[in-house]
Amino acid sequence: MKVALAIAFLATWAQLVLGAPLAALEKRDVFVPPVLYPHAGTVWTKGQRHNVTWDTSDAPVNITNKIGTIFLRKGDLTTPLILASGFDIRLGRIEVTVPWVLPDSDYSIVLFGDSGNFSPQFTIDGPDVF
Repeated sequence: MKVALAIAFLATWAQLVLGAPLAALEKRDVFVPPVLYPHAGTVWTKGQRHNVTWDTSDAPVNITNKIGTIFLRKGDLTTPLILASGFDIRLGRIEVTVPWVLPDSDYSIVLFGDSGNFSPQFTIDGPDVF
C-alpha cells in the first residue's frame, strides 16, 4: 500500500512539474502580408523567372513563423508545386521560376509563413505540356 501511495505521489508531482511552463513565452504576432505581384492581369511564361513580392511595411517585431514557402494555386486548389521555400518572410520578395503547367488564367500564388496569403489570379502561358 505504501509503495502504491508513493508511486501515485511521484506521478502527480512529475505531472505538475512537467506541465509547468519553463519560461515566460514571448508574445508573437501573426503576420499576413498582402501579395503585390503577381497581380490581376499579370502574364507569366513557363520557364521564366519572376519576383513574387509582398508588402512588409507593417511587419510586427515578433512574427510567429518567419520562414516562408510559396505554392502555386490553380483555381480553388493549392497544388503541391513549391516555387520557393526556407526564406525569411520579412524579405518582401523572392525569385521563382515559372513551372511547366497547362496554360490557363486561373493561377495564383500562396504565400505561407504565419498564414496563407493568396495573390489575385493571373495567367501562365507557353506551349502546351503535352
